[in-house]
Amino acid sequence: MPSDLFVIGGGINGCGIARDAAGRGLSVQLAEMNDLASATSSASTKLFHGGLRYLEYFEFRLVREALIEREVLLRAMPHISWPMRFVLPYHKDMRFEGGTPTSRLLGLVMPWMKGRRPAWLIRLGLFLYDHLGGRKILPGTRTLSLQGTPEGAPLDDRFAKAFEYSDCWIEDSRLVVLNARDAEARGATILTRAKVVSATREAGLWRIVTETADGTQHAHWAKMLVNAAGPWVGDIIQQKVRLNSSETVRLVRGSHIVTRKLYDHDKCYFFQGTDGRIIFAIPYETDFTLIGTTDQEHEDPSVRPECTPEERRYLIDFANQYFKAELSEDDIVWTYSGVRPLYDDGASSATAATRDYTLTVEAEGGAPMLNVFGGKITTYRRLAESALDKIKPFFPGMPGPWTAGVALPGGDFAVDGVGALITRLRADYPFLGDFFARRLIRAYGTEAWQVLGDASVEADLGEAFGATLSAREVAWLMDREYARRAEDVVWRRNKLGLRLSKEQIERIDTWMTERAAGAA
Repeated sequence: MPSDLFVIGGGINGCGIARDAAGRGLSVQLAEMNDLASATSSASTKLFHGGLRYLEYFEFRLVREALIEREVLLRAMPHISWPMRFVLPYHKDMRFEGGTPTSRLLGLVMPWMKGRRPAWLIRLGLFLYDHLGGRKILPGTRTLSLQGTPEGAPLDDRFAKAFEYSDCWIEDSRLVVLNARDAEARGATILTRAKVVSATREAGLWRIVTETADGTQHAHWAKMLVNAAGPWVGDIIQQKVRLNSSETVRLVRGSHIVTRKLYDHDKCYFFQGTDGRIIFAIPYETDFTLIGTTDQEHEDPSVRPECTPEERRYLIDFANQYFKAELSEDDIVWTYSGVRPLYDDGASSATAATRDYTLTVEAEGGAPMLNVFGGKITTYRRLAESALDKIKPFFPGMPGPWTAGVALPGGDFAVDGVGALITRLRADYPFLGDFFARRLIRAYGTEAWQVLGDASVEADLGEAFGATLSAREVAWLMDREYARRAEDVVWRRNKLGLRLSKEQIERIDTWMTERAAGAA
């Protein structure tokens, strides 16, 4: 029997669509050529945010949708997403070259202001940010003194005040995995490390051929194809399906650096650059600071994105315009880079290219195909709903939207309930330290008890790989969360790769390989 949908791509858009469709009763198969979230969806800035700077490009619909989604998503996944406060330092002599349509317009009507974002304009943007999305959980904007305060201590003394507003953190790659798990629980089939090598229309259906790492090929049949391949969406259209389409994707590389911990409080910084761009500095994994991102054109999706020496230098120089203590390359402990597959709207620069999504249906020649261009992680759930709106005409009688407020695995507790869960977990498992317990709750929420099982002492968790990672947890990730290699575990299911040595990671890889062979 053919499935209703065959989804290509195991990133957030593909997994989000698969979950929504499966929950509406459609039969769904999803194929990802690598691990889930192995590309763009694990290389974001880890934020559910409205996109404050997108207001300058007049993308009010996108910003409003994203602002509304922040709180919808918070309620569904309070273990992997939580509110954060952002500090935007300001001083009256800040000037900006180049810039956005807004700054250029200001330059025309008020030449004395050319290239500058004045305080009133920032306040107006933040006012809109506070009110466009019907905010209920998150606190609003306030003006903050930086003199003699924890927020001001790490910054250069010329910054005397700041604006402080709300957005949210998200564990991006865990978000993808939990959507895939929920899709599977609702009947979907999730195929990882299954590369689509061809897709052809035959007898009113799609015949899709996938290939595994050992070269084995499998044929799958579906009534509709969903191309959510991210950076490879164009490759699927042109090389695998061979459609004559004018729709194109613009690949934009975003790179990040992770440094030693740069300050002691738990708030983030929003920094404005002399080139009109912005970066964030964000508390990361307890002992580190995340700084990013860049916007650079990336021509070929087959070329692995890397943070170039020029991008490293750019981010360091950018941050050094704000921080009191001089940062250097020696402070960097890790870098990562991802490619954002934006819809090519003809914008003059990568920074100006829209972050909105575009969905197109191609039904000529028989079985329909939905192509997904662009999007941002904050609006993935709404993108999935919009995709199902496009799909609905081909499946009459399909139920309507259902995902708003429905918890992802482990997220069935109150938005402010993390502290209570950590306390309860430590009471039930007294051998857990605070870091260990907090890490488990932040990763698994109410499923942390299932991960630990009947352990009464830490030794019951099996081999200790380091940094609180145990054999029992790795086995859980293999059995329940599609992990196959050590990198799946220590760089996507968690970020313990920051704390583990090369030898420890190799040992995890060996253990996983042996366990998989034993189960075969």
